[in-house]
Amino acid sequence: MKALEGVRVLDLATLFAGPMAAMLLGDFGAEVVKVEHPAKPDPSRGHGPGGLWWKMLGRNKRTMTLNLSAAEGQDLLLALVRDADVVIENFRPGTLERWNLSYDRLREANPRLVLARVTGFGQFGPYAKRPGFGTLAEAMSGFAAMTGEPDGPPTLPPFGLADGICALATAYAVMAALRARESTGTGQVVDMSIIEPILTVLGAQPTIYDRLGVVPPRTGNRSVNNAPRNTYRCADGSWVAVSTSAQNIAERVMRLVGRPEYIAEPWFATGAGRVEHVAELDGAVAAWVAARTREEVLAAFEEAQAAVAPIYDVRDVLADPQLTALDAVTTVEDPELGPLRMQNVMFRLSDTPGDIRWTGRAHGADTADLLSELGLSPADMEALRDKGVI
Repeated sequence: MKALEGVRVLDLATLFAGPMAAMLLGDFGAEVVKVEHPAKPDPSRGHGPGGLWWKMLGRNKRTMTLNLSAAEGQDLLLALVRDADVVIENFRPGTLERWNLSYDRLREANPRLVLARVTGFGQFGPYAKRPGFGTLAEAMSGFAAMTGEPDGPPTLPPFGLADGICALATAYAVMAALRARESTGTGQVVDMSIIEPILTVLGAQPTIYDRLGVVPPRTGNRSVNNAPRNTYRCADGSWVAVSTSAQNIAERVMRLVGRPEYIAEPWFATGAGRVEHVAELDGAVAAWVAARTREEVLAAFEEAQAAVAPIYDVRDVLADPQLTALDAVTTVEDPELGPLRMQNVMFRLSDTPGDIRWTGRAHGADTADLLSELGLSPADMEALRDKGVI
């Protein structure tokens, strides 16, 4: 049995937050049906080198085509909704309403339906109808302003960070709405903006500014809360990251790098005090690390029970013994490409584990089967194809 077995999700969304939320639900057994426009498939099918993003983002999903701007397409979606638990969409606010697919109409077809609406800025407010992308959320949440070197520009992540965080939040919101449905008997609307989840994970910045007027500066890889904390280059050209969030770890690091005298200083007793002397502490750690290879650094830190990690690229990730033991990157058989490696489901349940049952399927691969389940004949489908509905 799967944790979400029996839950049916209609994924109407595109690139990236909505489809990833649907993927996360599918990983744990939800039946996910990906609904795409007949002539305009989800852009993730062509995203990145070789279009391989889709193989991951489309995993565990059946795929069908449906033109929702056509009356026949709307009727077919309503037929699908009658047996669905969740619809995930990321159109601009007002689009479903313009297609006569408002939540009120969807709820007439299925009062238990949960509608998750993922947009850049939410369903209301002065920015609601603006195009919404993760980059805009990363810029406007405060993330970019505090990321980068002190004398450098605000820095954006090289991947869909805000979208990924929003996907996790959307999956969580859907589960909360489904749990509420057990008590109320009815579904509800999830209004999810991409900007709010990343704003949340940035921490107590608004509270700190409200009470103290402090605006987070750009500090590169340093921390405003503790020191030493940075990336350091080894003698062989590789890099490691050191963290001293705990006081005892900071003390172990300074003993290890041959500067135990710092520990006796009054300022060393707090993270804030150490930050005031970050140049001295960083310099000591950097000099010690620079004289040793990465393997020597890692072995010494492990013996000292101090916190260090190698800076990995994807090649290192795939070779790491801990990640291999966890099967964090697993191998899935793809009908087109053969064995294909991708991230596994992101957590393990002891009794109802998730799994990857198949990779992203071809555009509209399951249209005929799904419409047959609704009672349509081959002649009916041919007529819909002629009209551009499927």
